[in-house]
Amino acid sequence: MELYASPMACSLASHITALEADLPVSIRYVDTKAKKTDDGKDYLSIAPNGYVPALRLAGGQLLNEGPSVLQYLADQKPEKKLAPPWGTIERYQLIDTLNYLSTEVHKHIFHPLFAASTTDAAKQAHMAELAAALDYIARRLGDREYLVGADFTVADAYLFVMLTWALYVGADLKRWPTLAAHHQRVMARPAVAKAFAEEMEERKRRAA
Repeated sequence: MELYASPMACSLASHITALEADLPVSIRYVDTKAKKTDDGKDYLSIAPNGYVPALRLAGGQLLNEGPSVLQYLADQKPEKKLAPPWGTIERYQLIDTLNYLSTEVHKHIFHPLFAASTTDAAKQAHMAELAAALDYIARRLGDREYLVGADFTVADAYLFVMLTWALYVGADLKRWPTLAAHHQRVMARPAVAKAFAEEMEERKRRAA
């Protein structure tokens, strides 16, 4: 399998999941502005929508939405418990959480916060929405260590990316101590630290 990713983008969650599951996945970095892969290929010929993550399977099929990529990777190694079994209420809670993070937080809030065309006034409004979203996620997490059930799942990998972005745009996680603890707890996982370090190194290489 090949995972197409952009350093420190939402695809970091899929990179983390591949490492957590110990899957034979090759990471191919993408310049999402130039639409080129790290080996010079036209990314639009691989993923016509041009964004990441994209997971090319051994049979040539392509998955190109974060929630589907995360769950597919998790389901390859069910013994790792990165996603609850199908048919359980916990699995549907996982889907519920992934959809919330991908639509209400990632797309609705962070997409405009990262856009150069967004006005300062609009960014202030989106920062207020981010605070409200973090309030909601903190209530949803409660006093548990992980978002869904007792185990680390792909939802926690996705939340880790969202919290990393929140720090990047200036949110102070001290206001949400359980989320700050979650971010630190997840960062301490060897697979997470490895994926994070690799993507930061790629980001620095591009900036050089």
